[in-house]
Amino acid sequence: MRDRLLAAEKVKAIDWRDGTLYLLDQRILPFEETWHPYQSAAGVADAIRTMVVRGAPAIGISAAYGIVLAVFDRYEAGGDWQMALEEDFDLLANSRPTAVNLFWALNRMRERLYRLKDHEDPRKVMEAEAVAIHLSDREANLTMAQLGAELIRKHQGNLQTVLTHCNTGALATGGFGTALGVIRAAHIEGMIERVYADETRPWLQGSRLTAWELVNEGIPVTLNADSAAAHLMKTKGITWVIVGADRITANGDVANKIGTYQLAVAAMHHGVRFMVVAPSSTIDMNLASGEDIPIEERDGKELLEVGGQRVGAEVDAFNPVFDVTPADLIDAIVTEKGIVERPDTVKMAQLMCRKRLH
Repeated sequence: MRDRLLAAEKVKAIDWRDGTLYLLDQRILPFEETWHPYQSAAGVADAIRTMVVRGAPAIGISAAYGIVLAVFDRYEAGGDWQMALEEDFDLLANSRPTAVNLFWALNRMRERLYRLKDHEDPRKVMEAEAVAIHLSDREANLTMAQLGAELIRKHQGNLQTVLTHCNTGALATGGFGTALGVIRAAHIEGMIERVYADETRPWLQGSRLTAWELVNEGIPVTLNADSAAAHLMKTKGITWVIVGADRITANGDVANKIGTYQLAVAAMHHGVRFMVVAPSSTIDMNLASGEDIPIEERDGKELLEVGGQRVGAEVDAFNPVFDVTPADLIDAIVTEKGIVERPDTVKMAQLMCRKRLH
């Protein structure tokens, strides 16, 4: 299965070459495929903040490379370069508040920095650590894809009609994708009849990114307005809602793209299974529940404008980027460490004690 998954890889959003980070500009897909080079932590922080790169795992990986670029600059400048580096850590940490992968990656980079030995070249060591974070996410994607496909087979077997929200594919990660990775794997196994993709207002990640990825891979996909989801569950035989996550708390509550919570409520009403797919780096055991998750709010202009053209009345606009789905609405959380069905505090703690599956 792993070899078949690797053979299906066609898209990537992050490339590290010769001391430069290249990011595929996701704001202008699918119309243009433009790569931007970055050679400073400030540039990477701006790319995260302005949505050049998005998706929790991809944000974390990009931030790790941002620290590498900062080490290149600070170390070569001399002086107390490690102290000066804290400014870069803070800059990257403040780029977006909700996705915990960002903070996980920065903490891992800081921990490696503290373990430096006198004979080690910090530029090489920190670069190797960022590359390891990138490769580790790719491997986690592959493992989750296989586990999620097995879960689908276990519960319903044959052809499935699934619904997904936002973009959770190769564009959002360091490799194959989280929720979209599971859908890809299930398609390879002949279990997917059709994917319905929510358009995902206001940035339209579903219509611009998810649909683009699926079409490129020959997976049958139909785009729908976010508000059509419950109607689809009632009329189109949806068997699974499969989504990603930006943060999962100790009790199994999940923060994901705004609109996920109402999908889970509708899925529960219609007897549709609800699967969350995310690497263990998305799990924040320091937060007891979703009530503790900081929810990013963006400029209301994103709702009032389309392509820079005003379409809304002269009103205030409320634009939260994420919402929180309670654990009791979730059938399964799939990670590279294994699957938690009907998550709760005890099951999440047990999951985090496991080693990664390969």
